[in-house]
Amino acid sequence: MPAELWLSLLAILVLIAASAFFSGSETALTAASRTRMHQRASDGDVRALRVEKLTADRERLIGSILLGNNAVNILSSSIATSVLIGLFGDAGVAMATLGMTLLLLIFAEILPKTVALHQPDRLALALSGPLTLVVRILGPFSKVIGLIVRGVARVIGIKLEGDRLMVSADDLRGAIRLYDDPEATAAETRNEKEMLASILDLGDLTVGEIMIHRRQMTTIDADQPPAAILAQVTTSPHTRLPMWQGDPDNVIGVLHAKDMLRALTEAGGDVEKIDVPALARTPWFIPDSTTLHDQLHAFRQRHAHFALVIDEYGTIQGLVTLEDILEEIVGEIVDEHDIAVEGLEHQADGGVLADGTVTIRDLNRETGWRLPDDEATTIAGLVIHEAKAIPEVGQRFRIAGIEAEVLRRHRNRVTKLRLSPIGDRAQTGALHDAGRP
Repeated sequence: MPAELWLSLLAILVLIAASAFFSGSETALTAASRTRMHQRASDGDVRALRVEKLTADRERLIGSILLGNNAVNILSSSIATSVLIGLFGDAGVAMATLGMTLLLLIFAEILPKTVALHQPDRLALALSGPLTLVVRILGPFSKVIGLIVRGVARVIGIKLEGDRLMVSADDLRGAIRLYDDPEATAAETRNEKEMLASILDLGDLTVGEIMIHRRQMTTIDADQPPAAILAQVTTSPHTRLPMWQGDPDNVIGVLHAKDMLRALTEAGGDVEKIDVPALARTPWFIPDSTTLHDQLHAFRQRHAHFALVIDEYGTIQGLVTLEDILEEIVGEIVDEHDIAVEGLEHQADGGVLADGTVTIRDLNRETGWRLPDDEATTIAGLVIHEAKAIPEVGQRFRIAGIEAEVLRRHRNRVTKLRLSPIGDRAQTGALHDAGRP
């Protein structure tokens, strides 16, 4: 066999290998985890730092890879066509087309990309060195081609925006839904997913949605005798209690249990010597539209754990604590002084009896249900929203796979409901009369 033929075959093999390098590099750097690369780069990994620099200008990277890949593919096909025409005449064109298509498809596209998809981080680190050299050489040509592409796109009315490397909240939510830890149990993985998703929701939820409603607040009347106030403070499961005078909406301060006990010690145990209103700290009022993300930062900045929530008219709606926000992330935090969710009574059939004032979020956390909380805060509010009116006792509703039956009503308030899961998990809000299935 002539030496020229051997050289041609060797050149084709080298060019196919180069094509495989370009194809694998593109897939590896596209699929590599940016978070893991950033962590390794922060730890001083030079290869990870090169990967970060390459992906920082993704348009230049992809342009260089495509330019190199197409160049070697065309060159290898041209050489193969030339060789086969010399050996078989005009039939060599068809043979070269078929043969090179199969070779490039299998060994330069499918195989390297499949390997890169299975080990993207490892390959991205291994190929970062030679790929940096390739981008340095082909980058200027890629930039010129990019300008031509943008010009043509502009002529036909398409505006190409710059490369977007920032990860959106929706991207993160999708990654969380796909997240699975093979070393953890299903329950552990589910809890981790819920915690991560809850962090992203802090910017969408408001304090008005998680606050303790004013009807459930424990407050102190400042006009009571000091002994009565002391008894209320020591028997309450809470350490901070709003104090009002004259009218429950006239909150004059927040009494801390430690301040009360410290004053009692200083008074030698004589509670009547304590000026209780003077112990109250200045109340902090926040609008009910404040997001949990903003309120969490506000708590940190003010070194505070407690705030009173007001509406647009300045009327107190409830209160929120730092613990309430943390519970939105990690779930219910129960200590020796906490009490279970008030107004909920579990039934043997898996349902619950609930007061109308129970919040939907507390109910979902307690039962694992997914009742919607977009249109209402409490379970009574949700039922009223579905009915588009104040429902009568005995009426039933199906909401997100849960049947809600009104048990008690006081004037215009729904005060007691029975909630039971239903087999078909119906997603409708259809109204059912009592006695009907």
